[in-house]
Amino acid sequence: MSTQPLIGQPISRLEGHLKVTGTAKYAGEYNVPDLLYGYVVNSTITKGKIIKIDTASVKQIPGIVEIFTHENRPSLAWFDMQYSDMDAPPGSPFRPLHKPDVKYNGQPIALIVAETFELARYAASILSIEYEEENFDTDLHKNLDNARPPHTGIATMLKPLPPKDKGDVDKALEIAEAKASGYFIHGTEHHNPLELFATTTVYNGKGKVTIYDKTQGTVNCQLYVGNVFGLHFKDVRVISPYVGGGFGSGLRPQYQLFLSVMAALELKRNVRVTLDRSQMFTFGHRPPTIQKTNFGADKNGKITAMYHEAIAETSQNEDYTEVVVNWAPMLYPSPNSKMVYNLVPLDVFSPLDMRAPGGSTGSHAIESTMDELSYATGIDPLELRLINYAERDESVDRPYSSKELRQCYLQGAEKFGWEKRNPAPRSMRNGNKLVGYGMATGIWESMIVPARAEAIITTAGKLVVKSATSDIGTGTLTVMSQIAADEFGLSLDDVTFEYGDSKMPFAPIQGGSFTVSTVGSAVKAAGKSLRKKLYKIAKEIPDSPFKNVELEDVFFEDGFIKLLNDFSKAISLKELIAQNKGKAIRTKNTNVPNLFKLKKHSRAAHSAAFVEVEVDEELGIVNVTRAVTAVAAGKIINPKTARSQILGGMVWSISKALREETISDHNFGKYMNQNLSEYHIPVHADIHDLDVIFVDEHDEIVNELGSKGLGEIGLVGMPPAIANAIFHATGKRINQFPIHFDSLL
Repeated sequence: MSTQPLIGQPISRLEGHLKVTGTAKYAGEYNVPDLLYGYVVNSTITKGKIIKIDTASVKQIPGIVEIFTHENRPSLAWFDMQYSDMDAPPGSPFRPLHKPDVKYNGQPIALIVAETFELARYAASILSIEYEEENFDTDLHKNLDNARPPHTGIATMLKPLPPKDKGDVDKALEIAEAKASGYFIHGTEHHNPLELFATTTVYNGKGKVTIYDKTQGTVNCQLYVGNVFGLHFKDVRVISPYVGGGFGSGLRPQYQLFLSVMAALELKRNVRVTLDRSQMFTFGHRPPTIQKTNFGADKNGKITAMYHEAIAETSQNEDYTEVVVNWAPMLYPSPNSKMVYNLVPLDVFSPLDMRAPGGSTGSHAIESTMDELSYATGIDPLELRLINYAERDESVDRPYSSKELRQCYLQGAEKFGWEKRNPAPRSMRNGNKLVGYGMATGIWESMIVPARAEAIITTAGKLVVKSATSDIGTGTLTVMSQIAADEFGLSLDDVTFEYGDSKMPFAPIQGGSFTVSTVGSAVKAAGKSLRKKLYKIAKEIPDSPFKNVELEDVFFEDGFIKLLNDFSKAISLKELIAQNKGKAIRTKNTNVPNLFKLKKHSRAAHSAAFVEVEVDEELGIVNVTRAVTAVAAGKIINPKTARSQILGGMVWSISKALREETISDHNFGKYMNQNLSEYHIPVHADIHDLDVIFVDEHDEIVNELGSKGLGEIGLVGMPPAIANAIFHATGKRINQFPIHFDSLL
């Protein structure tokens, strides 16, 4: 076999040219005839009831087609929406325009549909609304005494509860020879992908719709629309080939989808609803979370006690949960541990998964406490982690399917130059800048769920593979094409991967770092099945050289099926099509994870982040000057797109640690910086020398590809490494994210 495998090759994104030239069409850009435009009106109060909406005067404006409110919303099926959404937490999902009740500030309370977007937006600005306000509470800090354990449901199966208590933490802390503790505050964050949320609904007549939506799950939106509007699923088609960033914001169907479909069905017209930037702050967010830690160790640095508690915000109608406190026992074995996770229901919209949900929050508390413990024991932070290295997952008493975290530590430290670190705080300088080195560990669970894929050899002898999965900009199209091509020894020019369409074989939402493992395994299964089908057809050809050979004795390469022991014995794929009466040859297959095998092991990607910061001694301004992230994530399918994933997580780490926060005024129950000029994120000048190392890791258990996923792991370890570097530079331990310069003055 001479064909070079494509898996493991740094292939550039296949759709990259379309995106940089503006050819790729997004949800709000499709050219649809006879199009109406909807603009959403949001509540200006936080809690209460709508008494009156004066729609009559606005309706008189020429070009205004309709104004939808709770008073004239069409009757709906309203099936149990929790089971219409793959990512819905336990509780009662938000129903737009359902009642006059206002549950949170910014709630959509009307949709104005007009002949132009500008007219709809203008009409929204003059629509008069009378409210009856009620008392509200949006302040997590003032309601910590109301914290309670979360309710559980179907969606929490992928979000396990905290592990059971071990030993006696209080007693172990009493006698510990070294202790470290912390009180950690994480503010609210909003996703803010570059592409605004938009839905273009094409009305096809008789209750049939084609929907172009910004989503991370075409099938998820199809199920939602079908159930809510009482439509047959086959009459609902959701298309989303290009997504301008998601980060979790597109995991659940957002309200513009509901409003666009509702208006299209009622008016029997094509309707587009696009949210503006401020409206991107009116659904979903990373919840503010408060954490407490208390770790104890013996004189040799071996951890003897671990306590980690987290209290997070949720809405009044759903119990959104994150895996915040589960990670420490997975990383650092301790004979005594207690992990506590509680929620406080407040008058806000339900929080929503945001890149590395829970992991990026919990790791800050865990890894900063470990850093503090290193100073308490007088042991180097890296050495302390090696002393407490877990060879197996002690939290559930299972081995890891694979774990090369030790090599992440060693290779990352060598690349970064960790040995040059002077351990004393405020001991390293560059002119008037205090220099600090910090490091931290990252971990993210590697999951796999069922998915389907279809593989087709076309009449031209080319390979087409189909899946409903999305590509939220991570390189899914390219990676799936590589996997498919290798199944048949083809070049990428001979392979087409079709995706982002709910009419294609089932795929789950794209999130949790499980898309490559899940959909990639389905693609591999479909390829395996199709090879078997082609082999059987090859045996049926008159005088076939494959008549008396087994499937294991043949291979596919360059458009041929060949004998392993005699490459000259070959039949082209086109000949197989001819044998199949000129018809394409196809198969559909489901990737069904081997749960029995998987349950015997814990599966996780690991990382080690090393960071250098410079802090202006007089101004307190922090600059991340260098960072290295070493990652062990099984087989890296495409090192180029994989590196970009980790680099993106590292940039976001700088944002999370130093910039990003949605500010609430609890007197109004409102977010005050609903724009990108005041919601601070890094710019190019903030980003300097970032490097990525992929550590070799072989895993035959996690899935057939041996791949673990990279979406979240780049954001888990680096934020606490930045905080630890700031302490090393300044001697000040700041446990509130983001870290503002005034805290360092």
